[in-house]
Amino acid sequence: MANSGNTGLTRLRKAAVFSWQGFRAAWRHEEAFRQEVWLALLLVPLGLWLGDGGVEKFLLAGTPVLLMLVEILNSAVEAVVDRFGNEWHELSGRAKDMGSAAVLLAIVLLVACWSLLLLF
Repeated sequence: MANSGNTGLTRLRKAAVFSWQGFRAAWRHEEAFRQEVWLALLLVPLGLWLGDGGVEKFLLAGTPVLLMLVEILNSAVEAVVDRFGNEWHELSGRAKDMGSAAVLLAIVLLVACWSLLLLF
């Protein structure tokens, strides 16, 4: 494979541009992602304020970020599946269901973490 010239700082710059495009696409096309961003804008500063020590601050502030990360991956899976058509296929349904399950687990983790750290 020929060297495309994407090395060093050029590669990092291009990767940053592609990442920013991914954030913009998630914001533009995914209502759940927008809701999770607003939730994170509330919970991350609150978690940094309420956390007692570095580990608690990390857990409280990190779980909303983890939820957004999982949502982006779920949206990516859905986009790839939808790219190939709207007809139902068992594997397509399974992929979408598993992505949704991952989001649900991230939500459960967020709620459990916040509940355990703040209520007990």
